[in-house]
Amino acid sequence: MDWYRKVLRKRRSAIPVDDDLETVAERKKRWRSIYAIYFTMFLMSLGFSIILTGVWPYLDKLDSTAGKEFMGWVIAANPLGQMLFSPLVGWWGDKRGSIRLPLLSTLALFTFASGMYSILEVVPGDKKMYMVAARFLVGVSSANIAVARSYLSAATKFVERTHAVSMVSLAQVLGFVVGPGLQAAVTPLGEDGVYFLNLPVNMYTMPGWINVIMGIVNFILFLPWNFTEHRIAIREAMRDEGKQTEEETWKAIMPDHLGAWTLIGAFFVLVFNFVLIETLGTSLTMDQFEWSKSEALYYVGVLLSIGAVISCITFVMIEPLCKRFNERKVLFWGGLMFMVIGRILCIPWGPDPPKIAYLGPFNNVTKYPNGTEILGCPSTQEWCTYTPRVTVTQFLIGYLFTTTGYPVGVTLIQTIFSKVLGPRPQGVWMGLMTGAGCASRIFGPVFVTIIYTRYGTYHTFGITGLTLIVCMLWLQIVDKRLIPPQATVSKLKHKEPDADIPLVQSTSNDDQRPNGARESNRTRESDKV
Repeated sequence: MDWYRKVLRKRRSAIPVDDDLETVAERKKRWRSIYAIYFTMFLMSLGFSIILTGVWPYLDKLDSTAGKEFMGWVIAANPLGQMLFSPLVGWWGDKRGSIRLPLLSTLALFTFASGMYSILEVVPGDKKMYMVAARFLVGVSSANIAVARSYLSAATKFVERTHAVSMVSLAQVLGFVVGPGLQAAVTPLGEDGVYFLNLPVNMYTMPGWINVIMGIVNFILFLPWNFTEHRIAIREAMRDEGKQTEEETWKAIMPDHLGAWTLIGAFFVLVFNFVLIETLGTSLTMDQFEWSKSEALYYVGVLLSIGAVISCITFVMIEPLCKRFNERKVLFWGGLMFMVIGRILCIPWGPDPPKIAYLGPFNNVTKYPNGTEILGCPSTQEWCTYTPRVTVTQFLIGYLFTTTGYPVGVTLIQTIFSKVLGPRPQGVWMGLMTGAGCASRIFGPVFVTIIYTRYGTYHTFGITGLTLIVCMLWLQIVDKRLIPPQATVSKLKHKEPDADIPLVQSTSNDDQRPNGARESNRTRESDKV
């Protein structure tokens, strides 16, 4: 009964009421526009990940001479386009003072490029270069993440921003992990599939058609009768800081630049390591476990789908964990440490090297005379002959740690990042973090495919694990810099006493304390969050 009364009181206190910034009806419309941003972020991540497990066999089908190293360039083309065009699309949105036209234009390009990817089988010419072009255009279209994050920052109050950033992280992570699951779901279509209106529909092209359908839906969401922009952040900041202009408000509280850049670097390292699994998942399992193309697509897709479920469960656990422990500790031990363990567990434990697949002197023999597929680690990869194999058990356990640590890390990095920046518009800084994620998705696939193909599993998992360890050490060194600006939080304590945000207790004697005492108090109070 007591529990029911607490829940009832909580629900009553959560009933929205009008305030001096907006009415209840305006708040509902504002959040409806934010939900459209969530879907866009999900779709842009999905557009990248949905082809990852199928890109190698699809590329091999289109051009058997392309090779795995070229596959790395195909995967990297998407984030390269996003990284190059994110500043331009962001500038376009700022220049217009509206995000509608940039979003509609990029979503139309996303739909076109996804369809282009799906018709490569019937297009004459150099198919592998057309694949790179299609993935590059998808990346250009996903540059709309810059204006989406900018709008999210402008359309949320300070007390809502942590929740909003967390939900964006959830949307992106779900996009990353749901994509391979959709690829696995269409595997029964087979390599040949069917033709609909003279267009190929098979297990390689269907992911592109799924993107086309969802891109059209996303386009409709941003038409004028469905989407209205609401910019409330600057009005709230001017009210809370008691300033008359936006410039005065932004200058009142300066972010800790070292802490902000540290989190951007940590975000790069985390995404770099997560892309490793999605990039190498198919080819690694084919080499190490002697799986065929269809088996690798299906089982890796199922594994990543299970990872999506684990990620959702992990997201639910983040909030109660952060209420019990400091956010930075949860990031360190629950996010980065789990990722490190995942890398260590993937270092080969097997007693013998994997089965060798002899593909002929020119690496072009993929089937035996009876038509069955040649399985195993290609003979052209010299390390296959002496490096122990990765066992299925250690691969699964390592993936379990990775898929648990990644959502914790990526969510809390962005959440802490938002708090460190304070109550200022965060479009530029969020754009920098987006760029860091793009850079990791560019260099990650190229790096890991080259290292894996030439040097093997020891170097691949050893080097990536080392990057995580260095990141953890640096985060420990600058730990006290990852704290929200004290002045702003103290002001908000008095202005929004019921807000669900970290409140830093202060007294009138704080300014008379020695610097060390004030810093110690600041750290202790922030650790209570």
